[in-house]
Amino acid sequence: MNRYVAYYRVSTKRQGESGLGLEAQQEAVRQFIGGAELVAQHQEVESGGRADRPALEAALRDCRIHRATLVIAKLDRLARSVAFISRLQEHGVQFVAVDLPHANNFTVQIMAAVAEHERKLIAERTRAALQAARARGVRLGGRRAGHRHQQAVPVADRNGPGAEPAE
Repeated sequence: MNRYVAYYRVSTKRQGESGLGLEAQQEAVRQFIGGAELVAQHQEVESGGRADRPALEAALRDCRIHRATLVIAKLDRLARSVAFISRLQEHGVQFVAVDLPHANNFTVQIMAAVAEHERKLIAERTRAALQAARARGVRLGGRRAGHRHQQAVPVADRNGPGAEPAE
């Protein structure tokens, strides 16, 4: 009987809190493994570009201990880095992506390259959007303790009509 260790990842805290991305991944894995043994599950809220992911390390450790295959819903949930995928393959880590169940090492490398490129495009689009928002006078930044969350608005609009612009 095949043994699996599942790894689920979402990129943002908001995705993790909603649970929707994780639930979809869990359902895909559940359907894929069918009656096979799922010996462990690990989930993480972390960028796919980062290599230091404790839950993934724990999943890989469980794979070695239980002689199991790592199962992920989609290849880009494992990593968006060709180098990272290559290291896993070189170290003999057996993994399967539900979205590419019959992929060989060559196909996985190509898909990893596409995922890595997409990660770069996402970063570029985000930087451009933030730059455009700043140019419009939108004040950017996260929530801060003791402050009410307000929708981002241009600085001039925050001060009211006829008011001096904030410094």
